[in-house]
Amino acid sequence: MTAVFIISAPSGSGKSTLVNEVRKLVPELDFSISYTTRPPRGSEQNGCEYYFVPHSEFEEMIRKGEFLEHADVFGNYYGTARRFLQQAERRGHDLLLDIDVQGAEQIKRKVPDAVSIFILPPDRGTLERRLRKRRVDEEPVIERRLNTAAREIENYRKYDYILVNDRLDESIEVLKAILFAERLKRSGVEPTAAEREVIAKAERVRLGNVGERLHPILASFPTDAVSETKP
Repeated sequence: MTAVFIISAPSGSGKSTLVNEVRKLVPELDFSISYTTRPPRGSEQNGCEYYFVPHSEFEEMIRKGEFLEHADVFGNYYGTARRFLQQAERRGHDLLLDIDVQGAEQIKRKVPDAVSIFILPPDRGTLERRLRKRRVDEEPVIERRLNTAAREIENYRKYDYILVNDRLDESIEVLKAILFAERLKRSGVEPTAAEREVIAKAERVRLGNVGERLHPILASFPTDAVSETKP
């Protein structure tokens, strides 16, 4: 049975790098390339990072019910086509979705057993430095992304796993462990000693086990974003 993995994160948290790396390490894992109406940035190519389509085409796809989820983000549409899940099911593969908080909520309503993973930066200062280092956004856009990050982080309790991306190599290993651990649990087969270690690594970042780690991260963001979400 196809497992659906949802990965969400504030812009600048390193989500794309993590996804790209783990796709190289986990076999039989399909990836859904999102559709968007925003223009390509830098070296982005159609069909690689996104499918870039005009508003009219995107809205026609909405009318035809072709999306598992879609959302309007900063005036542009983003969406996950239903066909990617259908293709993964036919191939007997799992499906990895790189989507925002809005899209994740829609997917969870349609696929209740989807596994959700939220990527967090170590703190607000690190996130700001990463956004500025990219040098692709102007100052107002950076501020908007930081404010959006604070709002998105409020939703962390809705996710199954919380992965703090402070050291890339370690974060890749933990994300890989989550994917394999979920596969092992769904297989119904008694895990080996090595497989139990993989499951244990994944369990360390399950929502219920990361409370203390989250306190300083949440405290680094605006008070109104933290006050409603203390573990």
